[in-house]
Amino acid sequence: MSTPSRARARDLGVAPGDLGTGEHNAITDVPGVRVGHTTLDDGDLHTGVTAIVPDALDRAGGRLPAGLFVGNGYGKLVGATQLAELGELETPILLTGTLSAFRVADALVSYVLDLPGNESVISLNPVVGETNDGYLSDGRRRPITAQHVRDAIRSAAPGPVAEGCVGAGAGTVALGFKGGIGTSSRVVPLADGRGCTLGVLVQSNFSGTLTVAGVPVKAPKTEAPQGNSCMIIVACDAGVDSRQLGRMAKRAVFAMGRVGADYAGGSGDYAIAFDTAAAPSGLPDTALDPIFRATQDAVEEALLNSLFMATTTTGFRGRTRQAVPLDQVARRAH
Repeated sequence: MSTPSRARARDLGVAPGDLGTGEHNAITDVPGVRVGHTTLDDGDLHTGVTAIVPDALDRAGGRLPAGLFVGNGYGKLVGATQLAELGELETPILLTGTLSAFRVADALVSYVLDLPGNESVISLNPVVGETNDGYLSDGRRRPITAQHVRDAIRSAAPGPVAEGCVGAGAGTVALGFKGGIGTSSRVVPLADGRGCTLGVLVQSNFSGTLTVAGVPVKAPKTEAPQGNSCMIIVACDAGVDSRQLGRMAKRAVFAMGRVGADYAGGSGDYAIAFDTAAAPSGLPDTALDPIFRATQDAVEEALLNSLFMATTTTGFRGRTRQAVPLDQVARRAH
């Protein structure tokens, strides 16, 4: 069979679970969620910003219920403790490289304070996740500016989401290959007859042995790090509360194991889940199993998309990380 140079998992016959996807198979299938990227791709710099922007948080006074799960806390997730304590988001979620996280957080604060109606705000909890892209990008330069942050937020749009070596995934490596940004979604039937849409976006940068549909895909042997962190963002419109969202976030991190993560001691593995529904649905815990399964299936597919859509990249100090060989994946999938 003919294999395209890069393709999403589903295009190669890898479709975790039995639920259907949303229109774009992306986190933006959840109503009111947009995504934007700013990418720096120049010589020693392969980094950027990815913005996950719920409409409700792109205006003054917005709040959404949210949950957090920390699989391994070797990371610099800005805003984590208040998010966990209060169970809510009050800003868009931004992703970037490790040493740029703090400049990105400051720029996010400025962006939100400048929104009409926020003139009297004196406290704010910016949420910024990161992974260390220092193997392929010169992180010490901390190249991300406030304008890059504003561009990512302002470019955020519904519809298809760019994947692979874009935004915060420009310089990441995962499972011995080039990592990146990936996304997926599921349409979930609920016990009360309603349905909900669940979407996931990942920034893959973790170690282990790539596993596709249960089959290992060995990376080229190298002394270089395989990767060391993962950020997972889960969105849904089921009307669940922050405690239930925390349970969903837990399953999101669990799903990393499906693609071969080894949960290394130096890995920052985090998941944030939020809900965009206008009002709580009162969905009981006994009805959450379909959502839990959908979360794991969508995370698995998003992680594969992040790798399959990434391209071989040469960056800082001439280092190279190869893309996943999709011809091998296609043969094993069939």
